[in-house]
Amino acid sequence: MNLLRSTCARTKSDRAKSNRAVALSSSLLLTLLVLACGGQTGGHTASGSNASGATSSAVDTGSQTVSGKAPAAAGNFPSIVVLKPVGGGEPPAQTVPPSMDQEQQTFIPSLLLVRTGQPVDFLNHDDVLHNVRVRNDETKESAFNVAIPTGEKYSHTFQRDGFYDVGCDIHPGMSAQIVSTSSPYAVLADSAGAFTIPNVPNGPYTAVAYSGAKTIEKDINVAAGSAAVDLTGP
Repeated sequence: MNLLRSTCARTKSDRAKSNRAVALSSSLLLTLLVLACGGQTGGHTASGSNASGATSSAVDTGSQTVSGKAPAAAGNFPSIVVLKPVGGGEPPAQTVPPSMDQEQQTFIPSLLLVRTGQPVDFLNHDDVLHNVRVRNDETKESAFNVAIPTGEKYSHTFQRDGFYDVGCDIHPGMSAQIVSTSSPYAVLADSAGAFTIPNVPNGPYTAVAYSGAKTIEKDINVAAGSAAVDLTGP
Protein backbone atom coordinates (compact mmCIF):
# COMPACT_ATOMS: atom_id res chain seq x y z
CA MET A 1 0.00 0.00 0.00
CA ASN A 2 2.83 2.41 0.86
CA LEU A 3 4.46 1.55 -2.47
CA LEU A 4 1.21 2.35 -4.31
CA ARG A 5 0.89 5.72 -2.54
CA SER A 6 4.49 6.54 -3.40
CA THR A 7 3.94 5.63 -7.06
CA CYS A 8 0.79 7.80 -7.27
CA ALA A 9 2.61 10.73 -5.69
CA ARG A 10 5.41 10.47 -8.23
CA THR A 11 2.87 10.27 -11.07
CA LYS A 12 1.07 13.42 -9.91
CA SER A 13 4.40 15.24 -9.56
CA ASP A 14 5.46 14.21 -13.07
CA ARG A 15 2.11 15.40 -14.49
CA ALA A 16 2.47 18.77 -12.79
CA LYS A 17 5.97 19.20 -14.17
CA SER A 18 4.72 18.26 -17.65
CA ASN A 19 1.83 20.74 -17.44
CA ARG A 20 4.22 23.52 -16.37
CA ALA A 21 6.51 22.70 -19.29
CA VAL A 22 3.60 22.81 -21.75
CA ALA A 23 2.41 26.13 -20.32
CA LEU A 24 5.92 27.57 -20.55
CA SER A 25 6.29 26.40 -24.16
CA SER A 26 2.89 27.89 -25.10
CA SER A 27 3.81 31.20 -23.48
CA LEU A 28 7.14 31.29 -25.33
CA LEU A 29 5.46 30.45 -28.65
CA LEU A 30 2.87 33.22 -28.15
CA THR A 31 5.65 35.74 -27.40
CA LEU A 32 7.52 34.76 -30.57
CA LEU A 33 4.34 35.12 -32.64
CA VAL A 34 3.69 38.59 -31.20
CA LEU A 35 7.24 39.68 -32.01
CA ALA A 36 6.99 38.27 -35.54
CA CYS A 37 3.80 40.28 -36.13
CA GLY A 38 5.45 43.52 -35.12
CA GLY A 39 3.98 43.63 -31.65
CA GLN A 40 0.38 43.76 -32.89
CA THR A 41 -1.74 42.09 -30.27
CA GLY A 42 -4.96 43.94 -31.04
CA GLY A 43 -7.15 43.95 -34.16
CA HIS A 44 -5.85 43.20 -37.61
CA THR A 45 -4.49 45.93 -39.93
CA ALA A 46 -4.96 46.00 -43.70
CA SER A 47 -2.14 44.81 -45.93
CA GLY A 48 0.09 47.72 -46.94
CA SER A 49 -0.99 49.84 -43.94
CA ASN A 50 0.83 50.84 -40.80
CA ALA A 51 -0.54 51.03 -37.27
CA SER A 52 -1.79 54.59 -37.80
CA GLY A 53 -3.88 53.47 -40.78
CA ALA A 54 -1.82 55.34 -43.45
CA THR A 55 -1.49 53.25 -46.59
CA SER A 56 1.86 52.72 -48.24
CA SER A 57 0.39 52.14 -51.71
CA ALA A 58 0.21 54.94 -54.32
CA VAL A 59 -3.00 56.94 -54.28
CA ASP A 60 -4.68 57.74 -57.59
CA THR A 61 -5.25 61.51 -57.51
CA GLY A 62 -7.30 61.52 -60.73
CA SER A 63 -4.54 63.03 -62.88
CA GLN A 64 -1.21 61.69 -64.11
CA THR A 65 2.10 62.75 -65.59
CA VAL A 66 2.22 61.40 -69.14
CA SER A 67 5.64 60.74 -70.61
CA GLY A 68 6.84 59.09 -73.77
CA LYS A 69 8.84 59.33 -76.95
CA ALA A 70 8.20 61.14 -80.23
CA PRO A 71 10.48 61.43 -83.28
CA ALA A 72 13.75 63.22 -82.62
CA ALA A 73 14.11 66.83 -83.67
CA ALA A 74 14.72 67.48 -87.35
CA GLY A 75 17.33 70.22 -87.41
CA ASN A 76 16.12 72.94 -85.06
CA PHE A 77 12.50 71.80 -85.18
CA PRO A 78 11.44 69.57 -82.28
CA SER A 79 8.39 67.33 -82.35
CA ILE A 80 5.18 68.84 -81.01
CA VAL A 81 3.07 66.52 -78.83
CA VAL A 82 -0.61 67.19 -78.10
CA LEU A 83 -3.02 65.10 -76.03
CA LYS A 84 -6.55 65.74 -77.33
CA PRO A 85 -9.28 64.75 -74.83
CA VAL A 86 -11.92 62.38 -76.18
CA GLY A 87 -15.26 63.55 -74.80
CA GLY A 88 -15.35 64.86 -71.27
CA GLY A 89 -15.88 68.44 -70.15
CA GLU A 90 -14.30 71.72 -71.12
CA PRO A 91 -10.54 71.81 -70.38
CA PRO A 92 -9.35 74.39 -67.83
CA ALA A 93 -8.58 77.91 -69.01
CA GLN A 94 -4.99 79.11 -69.06
CA THR A 95 -3.81 81.07 -66.03
CA VAL A 96 -1.08 83.12 -67.72
CA PRO A 97 -1.12 84.15 -71.40
CA PRO A 98 1.85 82.93 -73.46
CA SER A 99 3.94 85.59 -75.16
CA MET A 100 6.22 86.13 -78.14
CA ASP A 101 8.80 88.90 -77.84
CA GLN A 102 11.04 90.69 -80.33
CA GLU A 103 14.66 91.37 -79.42
CA GLN A 104 17.62 92.12 -81.68
CA GLN A 105 15.34 91.60 -84.68
CA THR A 106 14.50 88.08 -83.56
CA PHE A 107 11.19 86.51 -82.53
CA ILE A 108 11.55 84.85 -79.12
CA PRO A 109 10.68 82.02 -78.96
CA SER A 110 10.86 80.93 -82.57
CA LEU A 111 8.18 78.28 -81.92
CA LEU A 112 5.31 79.05 -79.53
CA LEU A 113 2.41 76.88 -78.35
CA VAL A 114 -0.82 78.77 -77.62
CA ARG A 115 -4.39 77.91 -76.67
CA THR A 116 -7.19 78.36 -79.18
CA GLY A 117 -9.73 80.79 -77.76
CA GLN A 118 -7.25 82.14 -75.18
CA PRO A 119 -5.20 85.37 -75.51
CA VAL A 120 -1.52 85.51 -76.43
CA ASP A 121 0.70 88.59 -76.06
CA PHE A 122 3.10 89.95 -78.69
CA LEU A 123 5.80 92.22 -77.24
CA ASN A 124 8.52 94.46 -78.63
CA HIS A 125 11.59 94.93 -76.45
CA ASP A 126 13.71 95.85 -79.44
CA ASP A 127 14.91 99.42 -80.02
CA VAL A 128 13.21 99.63 -83.43
CA LEU A 129 9.65 99.48 -84.73
CA HIS A 130 8.38 96.07 -85.84
CA ASN A 131 5.22 94.85 -87.45
CA VAL A 132 3.95 91.35 -86.70
CA ARG A 133 2.32 89.57 -89.62
CA VAL A 134 0.61 86.26 -88.82
CA ARG A 135 -1.19 83.97 -91.26
CA ASN A 136 -2.50 80.42 -91.28
CA ASP A 137 0.12 78.06 -92.71
CA GLU A 138 -2.43 75.88 -94.51
CA THR A 139 -4.96 78.38 -95.86
CA LYS A 140 -2.60 81.40 -96.02
CA GLU A 141 -5.42 83.41 -94.47
CA SER A 142 -4.23 86.45 -92.51
CA ALA A 143 -4.77 86.34 -88.74
CA PHE A 144 -3.49 89.88 -88.19
CA ASN A 145 -0.81 92.35 -89.26
CA VAL A 146 -0.03 95.11 -86.76
CA ALA A 147 2.82 97.49 -85.98
CA ILE A 148 4.22 97.26 -82.44
CA PRO A 149 6.41 100.19 -81.29
CA THR A 150 9.23 99.68 -78.80
CA GLY A 151 7.93 98.79 -75.36
CA GLU A 152 4.39 98.16 -76.56
CA LYS A 153 2.24 95.02 -76.54
CA TYR A 154 -0.47 93.58 -78.77
CA SER A 155 -2.83 90.78 -77.66
CA HIS A 156 -4.56 88.38 -80.02
CA THR A 157 -6.83 85.35 -79.62
CA PHE A 158 -6.60 82.58 -82.21
CA GLN A 159 -10.02 81.16 -83.01
CA ARG A 160 -8.93 78.03 -84.91
CA ASP A 161 -6.49 75.21 -84.23
CA GLY A 162 -3.59 75.16 -86.64
CA PHE A 163 -0.07 76.23 -87.55
CA TYR A 164 0.58 79.92 -88.11
CA ASP A 165 3.55 81.59 -89.80
CA VAL A 166 4.91 84.76 -88.18
CA GLY A 167 6.94 87.42 -89.98
CA CYS A 168 7.91 91.08 -90.00
CA ASP A 169 7.52 93.09 -93.21
CA ILE A 170 9.98 95.72 -91.97
CA HIS A 171 12.66 93.07 -91.32
CA PRO A 172 12.12 90.16 -93.78
CA GLY A 173 14.78 88.04 -92.08
CA MET A 174 12.58 87.62 -89.00
CA SER A 175 10.37 84.52 -88.85
CA ALA A 176 8.70 82.25 -86.31
CA GLN A 177 5.85 79.78 -85.99
CA ILE A 178 2.86 79.46 -83.69
CA VAL A 179 0.86 76.31 -83.02
CA SER A 180 -2.64 76.91 -81.67
CA THR A 181 -4.49 74.01 -80.04
CA SER A 182 -7.70 73.67 -78.05
CA SER A 183 -6.02 71.21 -75.69
CA PRO A 184 -3.98 72.51 -72.75
CA TYR A 185 -1.91 69.31 -72.81
CA ALA A 186 0.69 70.24 -75.41
CA VAL A 187 4.49 70.37 -75.20
CA LEU A 188 7.63 70.52 -77.29
CA ALA A 189 9.65 67.31 -77.11
CA ASP A 190 13.38 67.55 -76.46
CA SER A 191 15.97 67.01 -79.18
CA ALA A 192 15.85 63.22 -78.64
CA GLY A 193 12.04 63.16 -78.81
CA ALA A 194 11.36 62.63 -75.08
CA PHE A 195 8.41 64.50 -73.61
CA THR A 196 6.56 64.87 -70.29
CA ILE A 197 3.10 66.38 -69.77
CA PRO A 198 2.06 66.86 -66.11
CA ASN A 199 -1.41 67.04 -64.54
CA VAL A 200 -3.33 65.18 -67.24
CA PRO A 201 -6.77 64.06 -65.97
CA ASN A 202 -7.57 60.36 -66.25
CA GLY A 203 -9.49 59.35 -69.36
CA PRO A 204 -9.22 58.64 -73.10
CA TYR A 205 -7.10 60.84 -75.38
CA THR A 206 -5.81 60.99 -78.91
CA ALA A 207 -2.05 61.50 -78.65
CA VAL A 208 -0.67 63.39 -81.65
CA ALA A 209 2.95 64.05 -82.60
CA TYR A 210 3.79 66.59 -85.29
CA SER A 211 7.25 65.98 -86.67
CA GLY A 212 8.14 67.92 -89.80
CA ALA A 213 5.61 66.92 -92.45
CA LYS A 214 4.57 63.79 -90.50
CA THR A 215 1.61 63.49 -88.16
CA ILE A 216 1.49 60.45 -85.88
CA GLU A 217 -1.67 59.65 -83.91
CA LYS A 218 -2.42 57.04 -81.27
CA ASP A 219 -5.42 56.45 -79.00
CA ILE A 220 -4.40 56.17 -75.35
CA ASN A 221 -6.06 55.93 -71.95
CA VAL A 222 -4.53 57.92 -69.10
CA ALA A 223 -4.78 56.17 -65.73
CA ALA A 224 -2.61 55.35 -62.73
CA GLY A 225 0.20 53.04 -63.83
CA SER A 226 -0.19 53.82 -67.54
CA ALA A 227 2.77 52.88 -69.72
CA ALA A 228 4.90 55.44 -71.53
CA VAL A 229 3.44 56.62 -74.84
CA ASP A 230 5.33 55.63 -77.99
CA LEU A 231 4.72 58.13 -80.81
CA THR A 232 7.81 57.30 -82.83
CA GLY A 233 5.78 55.50 -85.48
CA PRO A 234 2.30 54.32 -86.49
